[in-house]
Amino acid sequence: MDTTPSIQPAVPADYDGVVELLTAARLPIQGLSSRLPHALVARDSGGRLAGCVALEVYGPVALLRSLAVSPERRGQGLGERLAGEALKLAAGAGARDVYLLTETAAGFFPRFGFATEDRSLAPEPLRASAEFLSACPATATLMHARVRG
Repeated sequence: MDTTPSIQPAVPADYDGVVELLTAARLPIQGLSSRLPHALVARDSGGRLAGCVALEVYGPVALLRSLAVSPERRGQGLGERLAGEALKLAAGAGARDVYLLTETAAGFFPRFGFATEDRSLAPEPLRASAEFLSACPATATLMHARVRG
């Protein structure tokens, strides 16, 4: 197998590959195309996408979304690397609070400082996002972490 994938900013040409990863992971793609400026991809040495993550940045708050790793790369720490880099990206963009919605990964995110929070406490810009309005069901768990700049 290839060496450790490199993580880099997504470019428009990555969109179809990111959609393929998200679709395979049964994650929503609504609103993703406008989020590529705050998206990262993991690329193996052959240039193939091995993972992705994106942010929706709303001033001091951000929504972490679209974290997916290809099946053959799971269990190798790539999801952890992507999540960590996304939090750095959020801090660099000026966000101090990062939120996410999940149906299946609530056990994965506490290692990054995320804790479950009542959905009614989500900041207004997040509640108006596609993720909150339609992409994720009302049963999805809201998680929140503070990031350091």
